[in-house]
Amino acid sequence: MNSSLIRNFCIIAHIDHGKSTLADRMLEITGTVSAREMQNQLLDTMDLERERGITIKAQAVRMDLEYQQQNYEINLIDTPGHVDFSYEVSRSLAACEGALLVVDASQGIQAQTLANVYLALEHDLVIIPVINKIDLPAADPERVIEEIGTAFGFTPEEVLMVSAKAGTGVRELLEAVVDRVPPPEADEQKPLRALVFDSKYDSYKGVMAYVRVIDGVVKGTDSVKMMATGVEADLLEVGVFKPTMQKIPQLAAGEVGYLATGLKSVGECRVGDTITLSRNGAIEELPGYGEQKPMVFAGLYPSDSSEFHDLREALERLQMNDAALIYDPESSPALGPGFRCGFLGLLHMEIVQERLEREYGMDLVVTAPSVVYKVTMNDGSIREVSRPTDLPPAGETEKVEEPWLETSLLTPARFVGPMMDLINTKRGEFKRTEYLDMVGVKMDAKDSAPSSDPRVVLEANIPMAEVLVDFYDQVKTRSKGYASLDYSFNQYRSAPLVRLDILVNQVSVDALSLITHRDRAYYQGKALVEQLKKAIPRQLFEIPIQAAIGSKIVARETVSALRKNVLAKCYGGDITRKRKLLEKQAEGKKRMKRVGRVEVPQEAFLAVLKMDR
Repeated sequence: MNSSLIRNFCIIAHIDHGKSTLADRMLEITGTVSAREMQNQLLDTMDLERERGITIKAQAVRMDLEYQQQNYEINLIDTPGHVDFSYEVSRSLAACEGALLVVDASQGIQAQTLANVYLALEHDLVIIPVINKIDLPAADPERVIEEIGTAFGFTPEEVLMVSAKAGTGVRELLEAVVDRVPPPEADEQKPLRALVFDSKYDSYKGVMAYVRVIDGVVKGTDSVKMMATGVEADLLEVGVFKPTMQKIPQLAAGEVGYLATGLKSVGECRVGDTITLSRNGAIEELPGYGEQKPMVFAGLYPSDSSEFHDLREALERLQMNDAALIYDPESSPALGPGFRCGFLGLLHMEIVQERLEREYGMDLVVTAPSVVYKVTMNDGSIREVSRPTDLPPAGETEKVEEPWLETSLLTPARFVGPMMDLINTKRGEFKRTEYLDMVGVKMDAKDSAPSSDPRVVLEANIPMAEVLVDFYDQVKTRSKGYASLDYSFNQYRSAPLVRLDILVNQVSVDALSLITHRDRAYYQGKALVEQLKKAIPRQLFEIPIQAAIGSKIVARETVSALRKNVLAKCYGGDITRKRKLLEKQAEGKKRMKRVGRVEVPQEAFLAVLKMDR
């Protein structure tokens, strides 16, 4: 097809601002999907996406639009909105020339709206601002137009008004895409260069590479080469998304589609790689994407040790469709064999866990999430530590560094105080405070005070370990749901970090160990042992539960022993007989304590792992 009639664009927005619904209406209006086949969140193919109402994986689709007596080919890439999947967004942006910035007419600009706009500007994309949900009773489009103008410099004439749910203004939006988004710079005569922006595994066709063809032409009969890995493959077919996969003879420069490679491992066709022809191929690779490193690590253990091999197989199959997931086998004396898994964030971890339980029928125990620490040894060597048990003793290390995040909190002004208190509680450092707007702020005649809040952007640096557990929940709780959060990795910093071990009956339970700041070790240790005391059932002997830093005990609780009534058979008689029986019982309990082994039940692990640390 003539590249001047092609438009490639994506939709970016904060979570729940209506990206997927807008994509649905576009498919409907362009006739890509018939009314009979239409359903909500059509591009969200996973059950989890539909249930949670979020997009996890970026999805591409080709639409045909007749406009001004010309047939245009419009390629849309629907992107996730959650901060954990911002990597998916950046990959999609690299495959496009334009982006629709969707903003909710009732909520206005949120934290990730700002983050996504900056991402789009880095890729030199044409941005079309769109205000969605104008049919809501709480909608205030005029206020949002002023917000967009203040924050990004768009004029009111550039902003488009739509209701994705009702379909209002969607046709005009598609026409604006044709008018404003430039066609791709493409040359079919050059050697083939196709950028892989996503991949998945198909049981019949092997690795399916989702590509944007930059230069040249690729046919379904070609032999291709992955320029980064050097792997070669004979293509089984090429095709486009409409929105299901449709086989076509070839993909030309400027188009978006898929290549069925027949490869058996997603690792052989990495995201960000350049695909060219095996013979007479391109010499220079396209600038790809930086490799996405896992930020959060946790142990996944089957509740029944005999299911270990089933879990391995499930993780292998899941990794074929989720290249960001990594795992290594590990063993715990308390939980048995399992895997140490790396995730992009807590939501990614939740999604993986839920998919393993749903799709593969696994019953899992998940340990507390941790981050990657950099440990400088006394000899100058640097180790990366993701599990607490691997942290060397303090005498062997020169320093321990932890990752910090650059966070952006967008909140109404009345919640600035609680947000600042939260950041201080989490060892955060303030960078700057900026009033986003004074739009909609009306002065009360009596006391000259604002009757509605302006919104404030709080930028701060916070240790990643502090953000992991409950930071997002606290943000929503303290702001009554009004605040929004965006974060990105900043740097590693040195800190007085220690390993806190939990001992049950003098035996360390490695699955409950954690790395924490020295100043908070006592409070966390005390909370952990108190929780364990409630969860561990009583035995016939006393069970000490201790929190220790090295050889120093910082907190202790004791599960008292069950006592058998050995005096029940004594009906009167001399006191010495009763004393002998009690002394014999005490000796037996001492001996039992020496040889007894306490099994920490699964319920205890779950109770402790779910608690607020």
